Amino acid sequence: MSSHPDHLYPVFDKMLPRSAKEALLGQSGAVIWMYGLSGSGKSTLANLLERRLHGDGRLVKVLDGDNIRSGLNRNLGFSDEDRLENIRRVSEVAKLFAECGVITITSFITPNNELRRLAREIIGEADLLEVYVKASFETCQIRDPKGLYAKVAAGEVKQFTGKDSAFEEPESPALVINTEAFSEEECLSQLLNAVIMKTTAR
Repeated sequence: MSSHPDHLYPVFDKMLPRSAKEALLGQSGAVIWMYGLSGSGKSTLANLLERRLHGDGRLVKVLDGDNIRSGLNRNLGFSDEDRLENIRRVSEVAKLFAECGVITITSFITPNNELRRLAREIIGEADLLEVYVKASFETCQIRDPKGLYAKVAAGEVKQFTGKDSAFEEPESPALVINTEAFSEEECLSQLLNAVIMKTTAR
């Protein structure tokens, strides 16, 4: 069967509306897009936020970069084209979850403004909370929770963001969380307050 766009017949208007699902859950769906260097604290905060929101009776899904690349996006590398496709796919998946009323937390380096704009365009401003998890390359190198920086120093990893591949400072994130300046609990509190405001059922 042809996959040409002219042969596709979407039936979105026949599906149960988003409002019904959000009413069932008692929350508004949203995408919490967290980005920053490897080791900045994205995954740690994503997991802490998930547990805190779950404990408050909210339905949450975390989409983590390493997990996604081991499954859905395992055929992608780290070229500019593959990075773009990685973010495109994740944005589409995150959008589907949000439309079901799920609070969706993503944890991806998302190293440049082009990729961030792509995520924003797919998900939509109304559903997106863009969070820059900020820490310097030097601090992330010291933390090195996955041992990646040691591998970079040994020449075992190429195209590493922040060293071989640039990381652009964001243009206008909704929230900046500086994990060098604040404790883990303080960072979580900042994030949680912003998420509650974004996802309280209207």
